[in-house]
Order: sequence, then structure tokens, then C-alpha cells
Amino acid sequence: MDLSQWRERGEMSEIGGDSVFVVDQPARESGSAPPLLVIHGFPTSSVDWSEVIDELSANRRVVLADLPGFGLSAKPDRRYGIMPSADAVQALIEQRELGHLDLVTHDMGDTIGGELLARDLEGRLMVDGKRVNIGHRVVTNGSIYLDMAQLTPGQHLLWSAEDARLPEELTPGPDSLERSLLDTMAQPGSPASHPDPADVRAAAEGVCHDNGAGLLPRLIRYLDDRRDNESRFTGAIVSHPSPLGVVWGDADPIALIAMARRLAEERPDAELVELQGVGHYPMLEAPAEFARAVLSLLDA
Repeated sequence: MDLSQWRERGEMSEIGGDSVFVVDQPARESGSAPPLLVIHGFPTSSVDWSEVIDELSANRRVVLADLPGFGLSAKPDRRYGIMPSADAVQALIEQRELGHLDLVTHDMGDTIGGELLARDLEGRLMVDGKRVNIGHRVVTNGSIYLDMAQLTPGQHLLWSAEDARLPEELTPGPDSLERSLLDTMAQPGSPASHPDPADVRAAAEGVCHDNGAGLLPRLIRYLDDRRDNESRFTGAIVSHPSPLGVVWGDADPIALIAMARRLAEERPDAELVELQGVGHYPMLEAPAEFARAVLSLLDA
């Protein structure tokens, strides 16, 4: 699906003082499953989920948003990080009245989800004066243990750069970003990984939308927050009492499968589904298998 087609699936909404792109897809069939909130990762956006949203919404409402600074949402030139992103998602939960929800997260979204879980444990995640009822959770490929991550040279370069917008002559374009995204997926020849080139292009164009690629050195500052507060974020992923499932592409060159196995060891009742021969973007590389695995864990 190209970016213009994805744009037609959603709407712009004022959330926390920013113009935010939201896809709020109703269930195709009536059912009793709670709404599903999806949180995307860095550096892409909700368009990552275009291949699986119809399967995920078979009998449940699905809500996705481009975080401020990402995709089709507003991209102000400011400091970014886990806390302001979690603030935006909390405002989305309140606006969309998601008093009861399931949660699926990917990459940076895992850590944002961890902050929301920490707030819930503190009694600070509320809708209409009542605590949000978090049902099942599914965590997917994200560097929740940063010491185990194998960041790419490009990520190291961005992280070491000044926290400022890139000058135009140094700002990567969609071609460069498309190659970078493909490098995080399973290598060519894997029978399990088959991303649609149109989907990868849409993800890259989302990064570049409204000159957003120039913000990459600012957006990647979430790694500072993750490093400094990992015990809070990953600790809440482990300790929150809601049922936890883990779906992980085992050929991820960044968020290694060892992270998922470590999480499963720390949370023994969590079910781990390893997608063989799949890289960092399982929802794009193996959408049918990924959707089946996620739904099996949400419905357990």
C-alpha cells in the first residue's frame, strides 16, 4: 500500500497540541474483543501496519497513530523522547475513550508501551476518572535490552550527532532510507521474508514527509531515554500483571532474538512465538504469519 492510500484510511486529529494522523478502524464483524491499540517504532510510522490491519480488525476495533514527529503527523523542530511520545499516546487513549484495551507494540513502541504500563502501575493511566483496563499485550522486535542491541552504523551516526535538525544537504531521501530499512530485514534469499517493495517505499516516504528526515537526529534521542530508564520501561513490561505475548522475527540484525528469549525467561508465563527467517519488520516481511501469531496471543 502506498502512502497516499494509507492516508485515506485515517484522519488528522488534534492531540496534545499537535496535529496527529490517526487510523481508527472498526471491527469488520461484531465481537467482544477489546479495542487494540498499536504503537509503531522508529523511524517509521503506522503505515508499517497496513498489511495486517484488516486481519487484526476482524473482530476488534484497531487504533493506530503516527507519533508526533513521525509519518503524516506534525513534525515540529523540538526535543523528542519516550516521555513526550507516551504523553501523546495517553492523550490519544483519553480522546478515543479506550478505557479497556489490548496493546501491541513494535521497536521504539515497546518502550513507549513500557512507560504507559509504568504509569498504569502508578495509577496514572486514566479515562474518565477510571483506570484503564489493559487486557492482553504483545511485544514485537524492539531493543528492550539496549546493551544487547546491534545498532546499525547509520543509527550510531545519528545518535552521536547534535540534537538538531539536519541541514538540507545532509538530509537523507526516500531512496537512502528505503535501503536502510531493507538492511534491517532478513537478508535476500530468506523464504520467510518477502516484504512488498511498495510497503517499504511507503515507510521510507513517511519518514521524509514534511521534511521529517531532517529530524532523525532529534527523533533518535529516545535511545537516551531508553538507556537512562530501562529499568522503569522494561521493568514494567515484565512486571505488569496483564497477560504478555512476544512475537519476534528471529533474523532481526538489530533487536536480536536473544532479547525475546531473555524477556521470556524474566516473565515465565509469557508465550514466545519466533518467526523463523524474519527480520526487524515482521508485519511487513511475513504479514500473514505475524497477524496469526498476534491474534493467537491476544485471544489466548
